[in-house]
Amino acid sequence: MALRLSLFEIIQAPVMTEKSSKLIDSQKKISLRVHPAANKTQIKEALEKLFKVRVKDVNIKVKQGKIRRFKRMESQGSLVKVAIVTLKDEESFAILTQAGAGGVATEQTQDFASQTTE
Repeated sequence: MALRLSLFEIIQAPVMTEKSSKLIDSQKKISLRVHPAANKTQIKEALEKLFKVRVKDVNIKVKQGKIRRFKRMESQGSLVKVAIVTLKDEESFAILTQAGAGGVATEQTQDFASQTTE
């Protein structure tokens, strides 16, 4: 039985590393940090409803927290779940990459970008 999560709890943050930026450029995939209890169908549903995109495939990798020892005490770091998402259509991909870069593109930012490149 899956935990009932809201759409805003499922997707936590984009993962911006060198490897994830190469995935964006070469294979048109985006990496997102998600809630540890979220499954593939919940992630797909959240992306489709929040960003209005069509998701082709969702892959998940789970990173266990490191075990750290100090004298006789032992602690374990937090679990991190990363979803690597492939989208169906190319034009909706730009919305997610700009959201990962620090903000959602609006008409004003697109007008400003076109003025600066001319």
